[in-house]
Amino acid sequence: MEGLYEVKIQAGFAAAHQLRNFRGKCENLHGHNWKVEVVVRGTRLDECGILVDFGELKKATNELLEELDHKLLNDHPCFRDVNPSSEHIARFIFQRLSQKFNGKYRWVHCVSTWESDNACATYYGIRSAGDE
Repeated sequence: MEGLYEVKIQAGFAAAHQLRNFRGKCENLHGHNWKVEVVVRGTRLDECGILVDFGELKKATNELLEELDHKLLNDHPCFRDVNPSSEHIARFIFQRLSQKFNGKYRWVHCVSTWESDNACATYYGIRSAGDE
């Protein structure tokens, strides 16, 4: 029986944003201490018996988050045409990490962005049966 492996890391950053046309408090400039959770899944381990090195995944995630840390997210090129909502931030991180980590037997499964201890958004990639 074929199995599925999953590796998960967490990282964080602090940033400000405002949600344009929101018609609520979040339309005002405000900030969060974001927590980011990255999940990589795969069907095969490498010759060392690992799916992906935790250190490599953390390093790549932290380097990416440096682009966002202590910034006004609305000014980031990726969010000029869309609101820097938790959903769009999760998608941005997912897409960038997928470029680095996706392969034949492993892939970024999802990214969650927590804007508080009890509120997060998760972006999942869609894989077809032919991707494995």
